[in-house]
Amino acid sequence: MTTDFLKYQKIIEQFRGKVLKNDFETNFSAMTQHIPKTERFLLKMELKRLAVACTRLIDLRGHVDGECRSFEHDGRVHYLDDIAIKVYQENIGFYQGYTFGVYEAVMNTENNFRVIYQKEKSNMGKPVQVETTKASKTFEKTQYPASLFTFGPYHNRSEERMNFAITLDILLENDKNEYECTSSDISVEGCKFRFNFKNTITVGQHISIRFRGLEDEFQFGKEKSFNFEVKNIQKIDKTQLIGCQRVYSKDKRVDGFQTFLQGFIQGNKRRYKVNLDNTIHAIQSRSFEQYSLPKLNELPIFVEDNKGDLLPRYALTCHNNQATFQYWQDENRHSTLYCLITPERLLRMRKAHALGKSLLVYSFVHKSQGKSFFYTADVEQLNNDSDFKVQFLGFAASKPSFAITQLSIMDVDIDKAHSPLTLSNTLTKKNEYLNLPIPSDAIETLHNLQSIVVASDVTNPASTKQYQQLSFENIDTIRLKNFGHKRLTSPLLMDEVGINYKNQRQESRFKYVTPVELEIAGVRCSGKSHDFSILGLKLELDKPSVLNKGDVVYLTFPGLQKITSAFDLKGLPYEVMRVNKKKNILNLRVYVEKHQHMGRAFFKALITKNRDKLTPDEYALMIPGLAKALRNIYSRSLTIPTLMVQTSGSRYKLEAIVCGTVKDKLLPVMKQLSDSPSQYNLYPLLNNLQATSTLTLPLKKMQTDDTPVLETLYIAVNLDNEIIDQAVTTKTSSELESPMLQRMFISRALNRGLFFCVQVRLSRTDDPDMDHLNPELSYISSYAIHRGKQIEQDIWSVAGVMQFLDITQETLVRHELLSNVI
Repeated sequence: MTTDFLKYQKIIEQFRGKVLKNDFETNFSAMTQHIPKTERFLLKMELKRLAVACTRLIDLRGHVDGECRSFEHDGRVHYLDDIAIKVYQENIGFYQGYTFGVYEAVMNTENNFRVIYQKEKSNMGKPVQVETTKASKTFEKTQYPASLFTFGPYHNRSEERMNFAITLDILLENDKNEYECTSSDISVEGCKFRFNFKNTITVGQHISIRFRGLEDEFQFGKEKSFNFEVKNIQKIDKTQLIGCQRVYSKDKRVDGFQTFLQGFIQGNKRRYKVNLDNTIHAIQSRSFEQYSLPKLNELPIFVEDNKGDLLPRYALTCHNNQATFQYWQDENRHSTLYCLITPERLLRMRKAHALGKSLLVYSFVHKSQGKSFFYTADVEQLNNDSDFKVQFLGFAASKPSFAITQLSIMDVDIDKAHSPLTLSNTLTKKNEYLNLPIPSDAIETLHNLQSIVVASDVTNPASTKQYQQLSFENIDTIRLKNFGHKRLTSPLLMDEVGINYKNQRQESRFKYVTPVELEIAGVRCSGKSHDFSILGLKLELDKPSVLNKGDVVYLTFPGLQKITSAFDLKGLPYEVMRVNKKKNILNLRVYVEKHQHMGRAFFKALITKNRDKLTPDEYALMIPGLAKALRNIYSRSLTIPTLMVQTSGSRYKLEAIVCGTVKDKLLPVMKQLSDSPSQYNLYPLLNNLQATSTLTLPLKKMQTDDTPVLETLYIAVNLDNEIIDQAVTTKTSSELESPMLQRMFISRALNRGLFFCVQVRLSRTDDPDMDHLNPELSYISSYAIHRGKQIEQDIWSVAGVMQFLDITQETLVRHELLSNVI
């Protein structure tokens, strides 16, 4: 049905399926006397078109807000949700068969994303009218449920637990009565049972258990009851789930009951199934960790206590945070992070952390005579002089190198360094290397690390433009110099530790910059190498190219040719393996046209003779196990949440939040907005269709090394309003394009409730390292193959990650400053 017939919708509904009846003409003419003759004719044709039999199959998966399932009618299988099925059956009754009227009614249900979008688009700019009807009668979606997954701790059980329900008799201390209970699972050294009585049981209490459900079929010694100690208590509704561990007498460690349980569990664990809850939780979180951690946008920096001097020592880097790491480097690529993280600033970070805040640092780089000089000032320093604060920020913002860095601090917890597999000591020999403990020399190094400073670059063109409005006329250059940092006589000892779960390199790669000339089909261009190996190299061209993956190019190395006469380094064939989005960075592999490749032979000889002089480009440190330990410590301390973007049919779903520990201020608010106590409602982040479209639409075209897509959200929340779509308002930076509109939104939000400003960054993910995930996945599949397949499907469904960083503090500081000055 076209939009021309919207005004006749009631007439169309009234004559559904009546076109072939004898009295149709009479009734239709009587009903449409007021309609012009031409429109009456077109309306009749439309009614006849809707009554024509249809053969199209309907697949609403990914097109509606609902779960679709197969629905068969008249030999055809459609995929519909509950609302669509109801509309289908209703219209089939009117049309007496599957017609175009039925098809179009099903395709235009209220929960169809296209219909929702068209309604929102048509209502843009109109004043919002509050409905007096109950919220449950509206089709507006106000619940976007998501589960939270934390990166550890992953509890490895010392032995397998078997799900087994039998009758137990429980005898409590100082209580002569026995209580009949049912076990939940058992192991050789413990058990878990359900306790439905009002008696108070505490952790550490000793109880006596008689396994009456086993006595009828088995004999395991003279003893009837055995002593246990309560280790944990979990309350589910009115039931207590008691976990306890066997307690032995001093002179007896092995008895007939223990021997019986060992054989009984080993022989029946496939029949009754092993309890896999801890392993399932571990592999779900571990797989999400492998996707999200290599896409960090912040820069984690480990600070070392070197004989009383606190200095940056290690930085976890990846593609997304590489720009931040390189910003803090001088002209010789030596790290200058000591300018950002000073002993005095560490104390101010601690103070801000205690107040639940971050420390904002404003910086710029002045270049003179080929040298880089860094200037930094944090909010605490600038607050001491409000007049100079305005001048400093205006002057800094006028520089191309202006940056705003948000710093937070956390302690180094060495206990988080090891992340064991949860296989209850069933790991095979060939996979034992995956579960090795942290080496002693790595532990010794970790003991010298005092804290982790997380540096997040929150600079964006819009905020920079606002700071540039501040006047710095007649700035005091002497006071400005006080914020400059002295250059060190010797470079800072700083190691870059790459976050890498899956190493796809077949051989060692070395950093080396040398001129390269490229030729293809008579066209020549020049560039320089970034690194090389025996089988390939990475090349940056001076100008963008038109090359594609699979092209064969011919390289000449004029600089390297000067140092050798034994090898002819002209016109060497290489195959293009990867091209970046700007078409100026190529990953190349040797292309062997015959039996010999001169470039491969040359680089092999060069590496063999100069291995000690070359700088390796690999994600490994001289201390084995340290890189993995640092990664584990930060992943479990990570406070910036990330949404996992997973494919679901033809659309994306966001139903999983991941982080190390919950410190983000928006997460508790989203939990309070949820109608389920165990889930979070993503409504504040996803209710703005313009924002979600901006963030998800580019994902299909993105490559894993593309710059993240950025969107800034302004969120107002009034928790006193129980109607969610009225309690939460979310606007994008493009909707609040002027500082005045932003300040009005912020002011209203703070007057009514809470205000958040969130930077959302979307990245395309790499493939996970299945070698590390397969042991736990195989363990689950061996006992629950359907569950294993579902988890594996969920692992491979991840297409991107959406990290959201709270920048409310910087936003409030900026607007308060501007409103006081302008």
